[in-house]
Amino acid sequence: MKPKGQLLIIGGKEDKDGSASEMKKKNKNFSHHEILKLLAKSKDDRIEVITAATSEPESMQQTYTKTFKDIGYTNFGFLDIRDDQIHTDDHFKRIKAAATVFFTGGDQNRICQTLQQSVLIDLLREKYQKEENFMIAGTSAGAMCIPNIVILEAVNGEAILENDIELDSGLGLIGNYIIDTHFVHRARFGRLAHAIISHRDCWGIGLGEDTALLIEEGCKATCYGSGMVWIFNAKEIGCTNIETVKKGYPIYAENLKAHILTEGCKIDFSNNVFAGALSEKKNDNKEE
Repeated sequence: MKPKGQLLIIGGKEDKDGSASEMKKKNKNFSHHEILKLLAKSKDDRIEVITAATSEPESMQQTYTKTFKDIGYTNFGFLDIRDDQIHTDDHFKRIKAAATVFFTGGDQNRICQTLQQSVLIDLLREKYQKEENFMIAGTSAGAMCIPNIVILEAVNGEAILENDIELDSGLGLIGNYIIDTHFVHRARFGRLAHAIISHRDCWGIGLGEDTALLIEEGCKATCYGSGMVWIFNAKEIGCTNIETVKKGYPIYAENLKAHILTEGCKIDFSNNVFAGALSEKKNDNKEE
């Protein structure tokens, strides 16, 4: 059964209060608050923001409060869920009533340890499968932890080395994807490629900063934002030494496939059909 809900996975550094202006200055495809405007269909829809990934929930709350008010959202709240609070009735009721649940950035290990065994995850999974117009969203670490498998740590080096990546169980809200964020700016090509070469049933999704994928029906994705998304497919890999390479030695692989998506591009993960953007975004800026 196809899920009725939506997923919004964001590569980090989405346009929000206090964010760096570098993207705005350099990228002609930049649009103010474009990604966070996707969080709710109506300005009155309830958004619950889970800050379990961050060690500075108060600062995160201040940032998103100002941003959401600038966008015009009128109905949002923050859940600083800690280990000893994960089963409270208040948390359960608030998530049950939410139209969107948004995981902020921080440390993906922190959020997984806090929420993996929580009844809240079962509730989120049920809402995502059965509730039309419900959205699960996450940015940076909050996006990485959503699938079954999460990258906890890896070496961002030139070569893909055996034993240089640490994977673990994610929140399990979606299945056969592995998500990496800040993908271009932090040179994470090698670690995501390594992850999916090791798990060839998974799609690799490398999200650039201020860039997102909106996934509907569990498989139909559209790219939004000012950067790019890389999609890796390791299902047809030929020659590789992934099973035999010794610790510390480089990994090779034949026929690793990739798509690059920008604003408006689409991909259907169920049949690997890619569609480019129908039209370029208009830009009124003149060349200096």
